[in-house]
Amino acid sequence: MALSKTAHIVTAYGEELDQLADELARMGGMVETQLETALAAIVRRDASLVAGVREREKQVNAMQDDVEKRVLRLFALRQPLATDLRMTISALKIANDLERVGDLAKNIAYRAEDLAEYAPLSLLDQVERLGAIVVKQLHEVLDALSSADVEPAIRVWRTDDEVDERYNALVRQMLMSMTEDPGQVEPGVHILFVAKNLERIGDHATNVAEMESLVANPLRICSSNMDQPNLFIAFSRPSEASNGDGKIRATFL
Repeated sequence: MALSKTAHIVTAYGEELDQLADELARMGGMVETQLETALAAIVRRDASLVAGVREREKQVNAMQDDVEKRVLRLFALRQPLATDLRMTISALKIANDLERVGDLAKNIAYRAEDLAEYAPLSLLDQVERLGAIVVKQLHEVLDALSSADVEPAIRVWRTDDEVDERYNALVRQMLMSMTEDPGQVEPGVHILFVAKNLERIGDHATNVAEMESLVANPLRICSSNMDQPNLFIAFSRPSEASNGDGKIRATFL
């Protein structure tokens, strides 16, 4: 999802959208590096990597603040409508999800300091596999963010259930190990914490994918879980408003 795929009718506005997209891309790249480093710290039991994750988290927070300021400026000066409105709102929501991913990556990295005090656990390989899937999810939504191709975002939707299944399997096995061996309880709690944060990062990646699809297809956001009611959102142009009052309408179906 490029925020400005074609030349905007107002050149300055198009440039502002491009700058917003660039800032989101930088923020996404920073968050992806954070997550990869945090996972490396867990798998290698290397607490020396934690400081780098913590420092990047501060940078990500600053980037989110910058995105919010840019969005507020766009609303104040441009009063975006229709596609421009979807782009601007989506940018704000995506920045929020990316910031949360950064926070969760930092939380994961902190657990490396605790796990370094214990012998390696057999379930670390499952944590690594779960982490690899989540990193791939994040990478694909960031690819979709920097291009006009929404297919990577759709693939993220389709792998969300796999993340949940792997997380649930890991939790069951970890709880069983903790029951059989009391010595596994303390390090096991840290592993469960890491796994939960990875599952939540997967949810945020899915949120970003939904926002990207909203821009690409304004008429529908399809939930990846077809057993639950879907939320459909359509933003109407003023000319499409039923009573002609010129207001933007968000319709929930």
